[in-house]
Amino acid sequence: MATQQPDDSSTKRKVWINYERPKFYPKQFEAVFDSHRFSCIEASTKAGKTSSCIAWLVEQALGGKPGCNYWWVAPVSDQSFIAFRRMMRALPRNMYKATLKPTTITLINGTVIWFKSGDKPDSLYGEDVYAVVIDEASRTKEDSFIAIRSTLTFTRGPARLIGNIRGRKNWFFKLARRAEQEQNAGKEPRELAYHKIVADDAVAAGVLDRKEIDDARDQLPEGAFKELYLCEASDDGGNPFGLGHIEACVRPLSDKPPLWWGWDFAKKHDYTVGIGLDEDGVVCRFLRFHKPWGETLNEVIAATGTVPALGDSTGVGDPIVEDLTRELGASFQGWQFTSQSKQKLMEGLAVAIQSRRIWYPKGPIQDELEQFEFVVTRTGVSYSAPEGFYDDCVCALALANMCRTVIPSAVVITNEMLQRARQMPRTRRH
Repeated sequence: MATQQPDDSSTKRKVWINYERPKFYPKQFEAVFDSHRFSCIEASTKAGKTSSCIAWLVEQALGGKPGCNYWWVAPVSDQSFIAFRRMMRALPRNMYKATLKPTTITLINGTVIWFKSGDKPDSLYGEDVYAVVIDEASRTKEDSFIAIRSTLTFTRGPARLIGNIRGRKNWFFKLARRAEQEQNAGKEPRELAYHKIVADDAVAAGVLDRKEIDDARDQLPEGAFKELYLCEASDDGGNPFGLGHIEACVRPLSDKPPLWWGWDFAKKHDYTVGIGLDEDGVVCRFLRFHKPWGETLNEVIAATGTVPALGDSTGVGDPIVEDLTRELGASFQGWQFTSQSKQKLMEGLAVAIQSRRIWYPKGPIQDELEQFEFVVTRTGVSYSAPEGFYDDCVCALALANMCRTVIPSAVVITNEMLQRARQMPRTRRH
């Protein structure tokens, strides 16, 4: 891809780099090497978007000055590490130095290419960056895009935003639609370009095999195939609840007392979430925090009281649920998450949402419900948030809904009911 020719000058050592760009098929080249500053590229899976963007970022860095920073950002570190390994394989070994912690490639001209995770948006602020590739953009957090965009403000650096389509409710889909509309309207001057590369383009170029595409069409759900190979957004993007149904169940937080609770406990980087439902199935209590174990116990005990509750007893949640059961008695029960039990939990929540039997306020609960997705595998259906996103609110809401199903309201006795009962006048029996 590139070779070096040193000049042994006595005053200053110059480095000449002979660079030969890899060959790309026309649509691939037009999308990535577009002259506009930003290019939104919606592309079929395995259509060559990663390899062409690796070449683009290397070229940007080869044209930079020593010490300038260039970024490759993916939703999680494992995905950015894929690009890191591929870039090392593409470059001659004497052209760079690589480090694993942090994950960087320093080119012979002194520029540094960083491979980063978009999982923690706050970690992406502060640096001046001269060019960026955002990989799997439809699965990258919007807050991460905002942070990355701010790093390009001083340098006016370019960016390539690449990814499959994943539903309609994400920042990448919306930005791509804006770019497409401006492009179709012939608006000039503009900094934003739009490109689409479908599976047929890659087949015509000899990158993908036609039989493989036909097999995928037969094996995958129609919506998944259209998104992954044809770049056509489905209404729900693999969402098990239905985006229209999710929107229809939005209602302000209730001020009634909770009759059921669902608790999802923090693992490592996520949150402890508690959701209480009132007699109508409306969310009336919503707690979301990340605290030490002891403080978490105190918060849960104070909020739940004697009201029936289901708590996630998987992994680190198991000892927490044991302590809560000792403190609160049989009203607090554990729910062990397995692929089968989670499927039952989520399908129950889907029925409640689609039949309008559960309601929640705008904010994190609605956001997580919209991001949630299912994947059909050989062994069944897998439910989870996309990589880099949270599903704590969804799990807590599903547990609260299951608690309501398991324990009918007729047998629920709340603190308020007990207090009213104590205050009622008693009649003496003769």
